[in-house]
Amino acid sequence: MESQINRITINTEICHGKPTIRNMRYTVEMILDLMASGMTHDEILADYPVLEVEDLEACLEFASKLTKLKSIHKIVA
Repeated sequence: MESQINRITINTEICHGKPTIRNMRYTVEMILDLMASGMTHDEILADYPVLEVEDLEACLEFASKLTKLKSIHKIVA
């Protein structure tokens, strides 16, 4: 399977810098929440026709990579 991670973008001007799909206002967090709630890929794509299967795969790949971090540190702004 080819990596789709390049579809995930982080732009401080969009959704307060949260990871989004292709610089659109669809956050990785939202897509993962939809999947966790039991929605299928087909249901998500029907509700959000601008998204593509590769976008959903990219969200899963992004989440997978986050779990492999050795440590996460809170940064106080």
